[in-house]
Amino acid sequence: MKEFDYIIIGGGCAGLSLAYELETHNKLKNKTLAIIEPRLEYKRDKTWSFWKTTSHNFEDCVKKSWDNFSINIPNKTKFLECNKLPYQSIDSGLFYKKINTILKQNPNIKFYKNINEVSLNNSLVFNSVPSIESNENQLWQHFKGIEIETTKDVFDEKIMNLMDFDCQQYESVHFFYTLPFSKNKAMVETTWLSKMNNDLEVDYDQQLKNYIENHLNIKNYKINYKENGAIPLFYPSNINGEKKINIGTAGHMTRLSTGYTFLNIQEHSRFIRENIDNIDKIRRYEIKKKYQFLDKIFLRVLNNHANQMPNIFFKMFDNSPETVIKFLSNKSNIFQDLLIILKTAKKWLFIKALLK
Repeated sequence: MKEFDYIIIGGGCAGLSLAYELETHNKLKNKTLAIIEPRLEYKRDKTWSFWKTTSHNFEDCVKKSWDNFSINIPNKTKFLECNKLPYQSIDSGLFYKKINTILKQNPNIKFYKNINEVSLNNSLVFNSVPSIESNENQLWQHFKGIEIETTKDVFDEKIMNLMDFDCQQYESVHFFYTLPFSKNKAMVETTWLSKMNNDLEVDYDQQLKNYIENHLNIKNYKINYKENGAIPLFYPSNINGEKKINIGTAGHMTRLSTGYTFLNIQEHSRFIRENIDNIDKIRRYEIKKKYQFLDKIFLRVLNNHANQMPNIFFKMFDNSPETVIKFLSNKSNIFQDLLIILKTAKKWLFIKALLK
């Protein structure tokens, strides 16, 4: 079997981001890389959205960026600005095309469908495939989104709706999410934070139909694109080894309280590239411990008091948008962390969760 200096298991967002970072900084000029990815073709299959709190390599893959957003619960809506930290949405089709165009120019980079086609014995392995042993009693962010095109101009493309909690909750946390790409095109998504043990939650198509037709009052539209997924709001059981480094969700790059992963992947890729020559000898990159601690408390409250979460999210935005965005994107300072906690409704729930 063929041997390589580096092997990336999983050619999705994390694997390709790392390969691109290494290639564009000449780290593969005299090294060989194998990417193990079973998919038959790369095409648009995801939308990655995030607050732009740091620079990244994929500005040319941004489908749309917003400086304004809203969040609402029944009978109440907040309209907020985020000029300094815009909300961006990456088109995975553009992302895949950009990276693969670059990678194909280097003969030292090879793609394989099966890991059995290469030897792992003498390679530094980067694994992006999460190991999830059981779904029971674990929280997930699960969703389905559709991009719709309307016959008339109905959307305000300058503002996106981050969370609309004015919907059935089924003793979990449920909200809709609308990203208007133009006046007549938008991504509409139904999102749940739950243990995925209620069949009513996964009737995504009916939820979207009802929301679009009865809440957004759009009757005439067509569906151009669909996507769905489930993000674990817990850390997979992947373990790093002497010659194995986990990346992406497998490497705990998902912020558990939000599901945000894309920018964490980019920062991790940058860290690996900067330290690739002695990556085995330095401390592994991770999301700061304080966010792991705060997320643990947050998810404990979510698990035990799901009915309170819409109000908690809504109240959180009594702070300045910049404070909340930095907190959600693991870029906040201790003062901003305290502001979030102190101004959030039902503070006693967090104190109780902290003491458990």
